[in-house]
Amino acid sequence: MTTYREAVREALREALIRDDRVFLMGEDVGAYGGCFGVSRGLLEEFGPERIRDTPLSEAGFVGAGIGAALGGMRPIVEVMTANFSLLALDQILNNAATLRHMSGGQLGVPLVIRMATGAGRQLAAQHSHSLEAFYAHIPGLRVLSAATVEDARTMLWPALQDPDPVIIFEPIALYNSESDAAEPSAVPGIDAAAVRKPGVDVTIVAYGGTVPTALAAAERLADAHIDAEVLDLRTLRPLDTAAVLDSVARTHRLVVVDEGWPRVGIAAEVAACVAEHAYFDLDAPVRRVCTADVPIPYARQLEEAALPSVPAVVAAVEEVVA
Repeated sequence: MTTYREAVREALREALIRDDRVFLMGEDVGAYGGCFGVSRGLLEEFGPERIRDTPLSEAGFVGAGIGAALGGMRPIVEVMTANFSLLALDQILNNAATLRHMSGGQLGVPLVIRMATGAGRQLAAQHSHSLEAFYAHIPGLRVLSAATVEDARTMLWPALQDPDPVIIFEPIALYNSESDAAEPSAVPGIDAAAVRKPGVDVTIVAYGGTVPTALAAAERLADAHIDAEVLDLRTLRPLDTAAVLDSVARTHRLVVVDEGWPRVGIAAEVAACVAEHAYFDLDAPVRRVCTADVPIPYARQLEEAALPSVPAVVAAVEEVVA
């Protein structure tokens, strides 16, 4: 068994071994081993030239990563938590995402930005953001969400081969989760959604930290003789709309689970896509189960109440299948 944290570390180690151009940079990634312990031991193995501790300046070290990518390197930039990425927003949106377009394809930016995302660890309102929808809104980026140990292990290497910048979101709440990790030869790619549980009565679409919630809800629904299909989006930009539409064509009902806020989010995009392209396949209105439209509370019981829960998903499914 491998933890999500160990899977990310092994993915980093594999990339560093396979390509001399790859290096990791970010706050506390070296001597400290990463804020969440992901890069522990890599400094001792690869040295300070390839495991680079940076100053506390996201705009500075993300910009340095963009420059290194333009110069032919393959940088992996770790942003401690998603909220800190906003300090580098100008670099990500106005530079990394636009340079290949504005240069007519002459300048690629093969940069990977990893960031911890989501709530569930009592990190309060400033460190519990789920900003996947914001970055999925930006043309020129590829946005990935690793919900499983397997994806944590296998998404990084294909992301490094992309000529565009890639953002990989790693849910904080999943770092301690355990499962079997895929070997590099079994890399499933980063273009498609994945059916985590087949079903015939309703489609539950989820991503990132909400995938375990959706699977737990599907298990509880099975006791009530409701066979739910769970679809993990995996790639948020470009969105695998074909997989969503195919699933809804089979089940005729849709519930979307999203740890982001409900307004203008991933769940809203999925719901709009289905309403636009599969309206006549639906036998019930689409339901969304999102984080409450409030800053994430610190208190444990309030944090749990704000986040998508198994009972909330079960209740939404029961409503659409009634």
